[in-house]
Amino acid sequence: MTDILMPALSPTMEEGVLAKWHVKVGDVVSAGDVIAEIETDKATMEVEAVDEGEVTDILVAEGTEGVKVNTPIARLKDEGGAAAPAPAAKAEAAKAEAAPAQAEAPKAAAPAAPAPAAPKSDNGERIFASPLARRIAAQNGLDLKSIKGTGPHGRIVKRDVEGAPKGAAQPTASTATAAATSGIAPRQAQSLAQMGIPDGSYDLIPLDGMKKAVARRMVDSIQNVPHFPLFIDVEIDQLMAVRAKVNKMLEPQGIKVSVNDFVIKAAALALKIVPEANASYTPEGIAMHHNADVSMAVAIDGGLITPIIKKAETKGLAQIATESKDLAKRARERKLKPEEFQGGTFSVSNLGMFGIKQFTSIINEPQGCIMSVGAGEQRPVVKDGQLAVATVMTVTLTCDHRVVDGATGARFLQAFKPLIEDPVAMLA
Repeated sequence: MTDILMPALSPTMEEGVLAKWHVKVGDVVSAGDVIAEIETDKATMEVEAVDEGEVTDILVAEGTEGVKVNTPIARLKDEGGAAAPAPAAKAEAAKAEAAPAQAEAPKAAAPAAPAPAAPKSDNGERIFASPLARRIAAQNGLDLKSIKGTGPHGRIVKRDVEGAPKGAAQPTASTATAAATSGIAPRQAQSLAQMGIPDGSYDLIPLDGMKKAVARRMVDSIQNVPHFPLFIDVEIDQLMAVRAKVNKMLEPQGIKVSVNDFVIKAAALALKIVPEANASYTPEGIAMHHNADVSMAVAIDGGLITPIIKKAETKGLAQIATESKDLAKRARERKLKPEEFQGGTFSVSNLGMFGIKQFTSIINEPQGCIMSVGAGEQRPVVKDGQLAVATVMTVTLTCDHRVVDGATGARFLQAFKPLIEDPVAMLA
């Protein structure tokens, strides 16, 4: 038998809700068939079968919350269509080696060994493989890190491990142990009782999956990324005038362009002018991205998500406005697909609509920069030696110094500022 495990559908997922089953006991499934819907920390997603077989057991009922990743949720017969009992000789040998209490048990087919725990790559990311593939790899001493998956979403399945070269051996136990123990355990947060705050003086709201994921990612980013901010003021009177004209033209189509849409477009064009800012740090080197895939921060119930305007430098303001509205709506409904919020090369976070004048964001790893946009407000400015009033917006660029140094960040802002202050160039 093969266990179907609760999958990790995003790098941050630790548990989820089994929202709905699309199969029942007795159904025969093939690799790629949709078998269930799972609510993760950020979205509701469909789960595909990664092996063939007949569903023999549903182990977790619909609507069950807090199902941990790698928990068995159903069982399949092996891909041959029949259960896989151990040969008689192996069963007898196992019986002879068992403890006395086990030896008295009635004779039966030996259950399949549980699949090994999901392995991780050298950078700590989980390797996605079917339970059967992990079991075969463990039996043959194969290292899943060296095997390329051909299943749905790159998952490693049975045919991949069966066709793996013999040289793909697992690392020795001593090597694995050294790698596992090389890190330093993070400091644990103190409880309120430890800090002298008595029970009963507060209400405790439990952390859901999204809160846990956001907390972990933000702590990792602030601890691991050497970041610094750069501030610049931009005048947006011309932008507001152009926006009013554009929206009047687009009104028959039901499209309304926001200030944030202008910011996304200007940031994307500036990234093409200064491509060194459109980069990510990796252990192997600096990744220079070909396109400006701009992530936009969207607040949703219980947390934050960053859907992506892909290839934003190639899109007009109307298209960006349409996409951003759709992505934000589906983000709040938790209906985004993983590829719509995972990735991105640069982030924009805008709190101007809340009246926030200036703020600094935490970098969204592995991106090299995040731009924080404050409120546009009338401020005194000096023009040609004379005091005047202009609508000014403060923008903060937070940079990963391993990727974007001060000079590169400054050049990016120098390219961004004239695009915002004279936005007609973005309409071409």
